[in-house]
Parts: sequence; structure tokens; C-alpha cells
Amino acid sequence: MFTGLVQELGRVVESRQQNGGAQLRIEAGCAGELSDGDSVLVNGVCLTATDPDRREFGADLSEETLARTTLGDLGVDDYVNLELPLRPADRFGGHFVQGHVDGVGTLASSRLAGLSREVRIEAPAELLRYVVEKGSVAVDGVSLTVARVDDRGFEVSLIPETLERTNLTPDSPGRRVNLEVDVIAKYVEKLVLRGQS
Repeated sequence: MFTGLVQELGRVVESRQQNGGAQLRIEAGCAGELSDGDSVLVNGVCLTATDPDRREFGADLSEETLARTTLGDLGVDDYVNLELPLRPADRFGGHFVQGHVDGVGTLASSRLAGLSREVRIEAPAELLRYVVEKGSVAVDGVSLTVARVDDRGFEVSLIPETLERTNLTPDSPGRRVNLEVDVIAKYVEKLVLRGQS
């Protein structure tokens, strides 16, 4: 379980295709805290750390992960949002993030709004039904509050702290991003539908 509060930016130092999947190697300060088999959130995707040392860790990407996420788009020197799993004694901020990406959206546009940047993300209709104004959504693993939503996408407001600590740069329209909707909304929908049958 994660919170969507990015702990650091890691840098991809190796990315290679292998047998229908891929392997990443990421340079990160948190690598020293990882052991083989530990979970780590990379751009919103829960991955298993392999061969960590003090400076780097690896991760294997399955065909499923490559098909459902943007991790296959990564190349050497790209920066990724990283978060280690929540510990029982940690303060809980953000929202419940599982690292199970629901789909991919596209950064469509951005504009200055005072100190922040309003960013529009286009998303598939099957995800938008779970996105509500003032609700939570994870974009590349970053917990964000939805400012506005319509039938083609939604808008979020990125404050200077978010812009500085994450790889969500609003000046890259067309960039694909991993989306995870609020899991509570999916459970509520399932319970309501079950109650109607």
C-alpha cells in the first residue's frame, strides 16, 4: 500500500527489452533501503525490486505491465517518481494507492493559475466514471485532487511543491501518464451493482 506522496525522483540508468518483457535499472537514494523482493512504486506501478545496492535497484517488467502502463516508454536518463510502501507507524497522507494501474491518460494542456499549474489529462471513459470533482486520482503515482471532470478528461492543480518533487512537467503535452482511480469508488460500484441483482 502506498500514499501517492512521492519520496524522490529516481533516474533510469538502464532499460532493455528481454523475452517479451523488459528490465529497468534505476538510480535512487532509496535503493539502500530495499532488499530483493521488496515492493517499490515506480511512476505509479508497484514493482518488485531486484538486485538492489546502495545506489541502484532493478525491476522486471512483464508483458502485462508493458501493455497496461507507460513504463515501456522509459529510456535512459528519464526521471521516475518513487515511493516505498507505507509502514504501519507512518503518517498517512495522500490517499490509498495500490500501484495497480487502471489505464493510461495523456497530458493534454496546462495553464498558469496563480502559483499553480492547471493541467488537463484526457482519459478513457471507462476510468472517468470513477473520477469525481474533489476526489483523488493517482497520476504517475502522484496523489492529486481532481479540480474538474467532464466526459473526455479531468483537470488537476499542481502546486510548486508537486512540480519540484515529481516528474509531472506540464510542458510536455502528449506525454502518456499512468492513472489509478480511487479503489474505494470501484468497491462501492461493485457493492451497489451486487445489491441491485
